[in-house]
Amino acid sequence: MNKAELSSPKQSLIKQCQQLNFGRITFHVRGSEPDPTRPWHTRRTVKLGSGENGPRSEAGLTDFELCKVQQALLETLGQLEDGTQVTVEVRHGLPFLIEIEQDHRAA
Repeated sequence: MNKAELSSPKQSLIKQCQQLNFGRITFHVRGSEPDPTRPWHTRRTVKLGSGENGPRSEAGLTDFELCKVQQALLETLGQLEDGTQVTVEVRHGLPFLIEIEQDHRAA
């Protein structure tokens, strides 16, 4: 799977991860994709004493093959209900883990 094959919201998510490099991105899901109509929130992590705080080198490329963790993130989004809020932790410009926030009713 290549970046150019993705929808615009999915491409934006991959690019945001690469530009953030270290931190968290929070957004809502609609139609198995990041919802572009609702605000996204980012929390950038700065590694002190490190030169790794800039964007990942692939951030400027229009197309490249997605790695396994990028594909896994998109597959996970495809399993979520509309309105689900997720937070993606990003390390080295790649998704590292995803937190899925869901509401539940008391029994």
